[in-house]
Amino acid sequence: MEAFSLFLFVVAFFVLIILANAIRILREYERGVVFRLGRLIAVKGPGLILLIPIVDKMVKVSLRTVVLDVPPQDVITRDNVSIKVNAVVYFRVLQPDKAIVEVENYLFATSQLSQTTLRSILGQFELDDLLSERDKINSKLQVIIDQHTESWGIKIATVEVKQIDLPVEMQRAMAKQAEAERERRAKVVHAEGEFQASQKLADAAQVIEGHPTALQLRYLQTLTEIASEKNSTTIFPVPIDLIAPFLQQLKKAEQITS
Repeated sequence: MEAFSLFLFVVAFFVLIILANAIRILREYERGVVFRLGRLIAVKGPGLILLIPIVDKMVKVSLRTVVLDVPPQDVITRDNVSIKVNAVVYFRVLQPDKAIVEVENYLFATSQLSQTTLRSILGQFELDDLLSERDKINSKLQVIIDQHTESWGIKIATVEVKQIDLPVEMQRAMAKQAEAERERRAKVVHAEGEFQASQKLADAAQVIEGHPTALQLRYLQTLTEIASEKNSTTIFPVPIDLIAPFLQQLKKAEQITS
């Protein structure tokens, strides 16, 4: 009796081991690439998966979007400026069987491909283009990397250049350039203001020439503005016409005495 019980215990133990190796549960975002005696037979999941122990082997593949951080790369731009650039790549596996069969490690392979592509593509642009045309560069990187990973069953969703580290000397030069550009714009604006003011003064002179009394009214208006403030000194404008006869008599007297 004891021998029979021991036999049942051994049988139950082996049955549990077999079931543990035969039953797999995959989540909604997981797929199982099943190999039978080394040959690819199917991609299964999600849910409950039954395998033949010892005969079948399964490799799990996640279908979620992977965020791959590309480490900083040393890049020499087209105008011979040495910079460091890092980026981020968003991709996901669309065909799990190809991602396992066609490449040894699709994560490592995608990372290395992203690094080499980043260096080669950014080296074709000048520094000003790298700083101003981010969208164009990101789109070009995404297309090129996606073309290479398509045979691996991987879809590149987005490639974003995160940061561009410039040398200190280049930062100083760009700061001086920006400062000079701001000074140039300030001088241009100032010159345009002077030009517009001169035009307005010329128009005012034409009006005053046709109406001489307008100048006297302008004098009185200026006097009113000065008197409105708390000043101890009051300036009263005197028309030149009032003192013109006195100036003429003074000139005649000087001519007679000479």
